Amino acid sequence: MPDIHASPQSPGQPLGDMPSWDLSDLYPGPDSPALTADLTAVEREARAFAVAYEGRLASLSGSELAVAVAAYERLDEVLTKIMSYAGLLYAGNMSDPANGRFYQAMSEKVTAISVHLLFFQLEINRLEDADLLAKLGDPRLVRYAAWLRDVRVFRPHQLSDEVEKLLHEKYVAGRAAWTRLFDEHLAGLRFPVRERALTSAEALNLLSDPDRSLRKDAALALGSVLGAQERLFAHIMNTLVKDKEIEDRWRRYAQPWSSRNLGNQVEDEVVDALSAAVQRAYPRLSHRYYALKARWFGQDKLEYWDRNAPLPGDDDRIIPWQRAKEMVLAAYGRFSPEMASIGREFFEHPWIDVPPRAGKNPGAFAHPVVPSAHPYLLLNYMGRTRDVMTLAHELGHGVHQYLCRAQGHLQSATPLTLAETASVFGEMLTFRSLLAETTEPKARKALLAGKVEDMLNTVVRQIAFYEFERRVHTERRAGELSPERLGEIWLAVQTESLGPAFHFDASYRPYWTYIGHFIHSPFYVYAYAFGDCLVNSLYAAYEDAAARGEGAAFAATYMAMLAKAGTLHHRELLAPFGLNLKDPAFWDRGLSMLSGFIDELEALG
Repeated sequence: MPDIHASPQSPGQPLGDMPSWDLSDLYPGPDSPALTADLTAVEREARAFAVAYEGRLASLSGSELAVAVAAYERLDEVLTKIMSYAGLLYAGNMSDPANGRFYQAMSEKVTAISVHLLFFQLEINRLEDADLLAKLGDPRLVRYAAWLRDVRVFRPHQLSDEVEKLLHEKYVAGRAAWTRLFDEHLAGLRFPVRERALTSAEALNLLSDPDRSLRKDAALALGSVLGAQERLFAHIMNTLVKDKEIEDRWRRYAQPWSSRNLGNQVEDEVVDALSAAVQRAYPRLSHRYYALKARWFGQDKLEYWDRNAPLPGDDDRIIPWQRAKEMVLAAYGRFSPEMASIGREFFEHPWIDVPPRAGKNPGAFAHPVVPSAHPYLLLNYMGRTRDVMTLAHELGHGVHQYLCRAQGHLQSATPLTLAETASVFGEMLTFRSLLAETTEPKARKALLAGKVEDMLNTVVRQIAFYEFERRVHTERRAGELSPERLGEIWLAVQTESLGPAFHFDASYRPYWTYIGHFIHSPFYVYAYAFGDCLVNSLYAAYEDAAARGEGAAFAATYMAMLAKAGTLHHRELLAPFGLNLKDPAFWDRGLSMLSGFIDELEALG
């Protein structure tokens, strides 16, 4: 899943040699005999699996069901590996028509094969609780207890087998097709800035350039080009939101965000409490900070293109790639030698795609692939301090995903809420390391301001995105939303969240159109705020432990928590650290670290 930490190309930077990934650990190429052989074998075995087990699960003993789950796991891992390869190849160059055709072809083939496996989870959900509990008396099936729990959480929302098969097969010609249209159209747009035709990623990067006039030119170019495409993006958004509403209605979900929370293994009231806490904190966080920033710029109000501008006098020197690696691994190593050792694997093997290039996915992400392989990371490294934090963030994901492989394919996934814990913790380790080394007041102020802005982007901005989605999905139930109305909702939530220190004009109205999360993963975005607030509390617990001389023990407990993936509920995972997400005061405590950084900036003047 693409991450929010995007930092795209700017030409001519002295960054040193930056690696690209080598996907041959998965398959040698799109036309490789190994890929063809896997497709042929997995289709044959999936058909045989259906013949052997369809309609028979209720009659199986616990040990026989364990054998069936293990066989299902092997088949699903092969299919996931194929789609991971196709997705990573596509992400490397979304503008290449051959990559798009290959990705679509693999999607269609994998979907057709997986139809033969669809019955398995449907039948598991038709087992009575008492029957499944009796089967779980067999120790071989207990190994899969967490996966069975997660499958059955959707039991009340399961439809008939025929409808489930229809929805499954139509996906490639429905939601997936609209998502591909969004990706390829956005990747193909070019934004004219001072006689250069930039990608969206390159233009967005200029919004953090020291030159205010260049920031303005880039911002207006983004607004103009995105505005000209607003009707297409609005049509995509309306179609996908309506598609979700239809399926949610058939599945009897109470709210548009209910299925996301269920999949994240987090209660609605926990997410509601997080969102409410952040929105209550807008005045003491974002409103206060941006008023302070406007004062630093000598202005009553900031233009929206000044939001991520470096502070006056901040040189934000270019950090070569090699130095960035050293900084992140050193910060990881001071916390946990094991974390640094796993992180080093990504640099010693071609598992990271670093340099920006035309057509490449403009963001950053970590893809777990499958346990029989290894994760891959995608970056767009530009050499700024913010890019070093992105590396720390994505490498945290990579370490987490690497550790989770021990749970096996079906249980290696982590709910999105806790999946962001390792990444944000990796960022915090790196930032704290840099802050400890920075004593000169001007440099410390710039570093703190950068961290505050990153945290505001992670917490405040993502909750504003979440609120935008809630309003759009709710209002869409009454009818299609015009591009103008979508822009009005966007401007309303941006004004509420960022505060009175900003001036927003009409050119900012279509900026919602480039946010891929709205298209790819509705209601995903609160996971970033969730992870940031949780990590703030975790890091405070680590500091307390370190002060008692128990830092190494804390790190060991933390790494053990990551290795459990999603096999335990967040209540059980966080209990060793004394954290309880249902505590009404939990989120306010998590936000206090950000508020404290702003306090320090106010004191620095």
